[in-house]
Amino acid sequence: MVDTMALLPPFIRTTRARPTADRPAVHDEVLLDAPDARLAPVLVAAAHGAYAPAAVLLAETRAAAAWEDRDRYATRLAAFARSRSEWLDAWRAAAPHDPDALLVAAQLAVDRAWPSPARAELLRAVSPLITEAARGDDRDPVPWRVALDHARGSRAGHRYFEELWEAAVRRAPHHYGCHVAALRYLAASWHGSHRECFDFSDRAAQDAPPDSLVQALPVRAAFAYLTDGCGPEVPRERLDAAADRAVALSARFPAADPWPAEMRNLLAYVLIRLERRADASAQLRLIGPYATSFPWDRVSDDPLGLFLTLRDDVRAAPLPRPALHAPDGRGGHARRDGH
Repeated sequence: MVDTMALLPPFIRTTRARPTADRPAVHDEVLLDAPDARLAPVLVAAAHGAYAPAAVLLAETRAAAAWEDRDRYATRLAAFARSRSEWLDAWRAAAPHDPDALLVAAQLAVDRAWPSPARAELLRAVSPLITEAARGDDRDPVPWRVALDHARGSRAGHRYFEELWEAAVRRAPHHYGCHVAALRYLAASWHGSHRECFDFSDRAAQDAPPDSLVQALPVRAAFAYLTDGCGPEVPRERLDAAADRAVALSARFPAADPWPAEMRNLLAYVLIRLERRADASAQLRLIGPYATSFPWDRVSDDPLGLFLTLRDDVRAAPLPRPALHAPDGRGGHARRDGH
């Protein structure tokens, strides 16, 4: 990984603080992974040990079949529970068969197993919990997204993964989280086969509605290619087409909106790497204060510092090639164990 810390101004290096789920990092009115207006009070309540607001929020997403919201909220709540789980423990004790509590617990179990050298073995022990979460509401694709991540981490075979994938897309044909999980599985299974990942991403985006986050799937494939440093070269036109599709999707959302923030951060990274300075500058304006850890944490130990540095450089100076380009010209290696 390219060392970007040496490129950061001293005041960023000396005042940096690690963000937590209940205290996002803040700098120059930019917040890292700031929760939206619905999630923020839920995290505050959880910090005080109360689970009822989380239960209400996730029940609302399930009732409304708001699967993208549900996926995001469950993921953020599980991240919070990694360091402060009392509220989740109390919730599960009070309602052991609640599908919303089961979903957060399943996500948490996968998250906790992921960094371990014994990941595959630990994840196999999590299977019953994921199965129970999937049975909680047969319409819900989010437990199947957790199952897809679980299959990748436990090194499941292609046939089993395809069965999970078919079950997921039957419930929600254009669920972004499930598509991202499938793309990651493809990348991990056929390392360096970026054209296959692009083919999958392009087909999914072509089939998805214009305002679906699946439109951003090709730009995730572009990110993987630009940070991987291996495999056959992907034509520049294909990288630009992926970025253009994501630019069109970004234009459908208001500026400074937390909902598309991660997609816009990813797009800004890819545009910078493609040296499309004007387009990158436009996305950075649309991001506003909503910096996200991904993708910056895949190439730097200081995601907020890197975001701020690149934002300032894109606005005022030529593109900072040393921050993002390795000597081979393709780019530095992203962390492969990102989950």
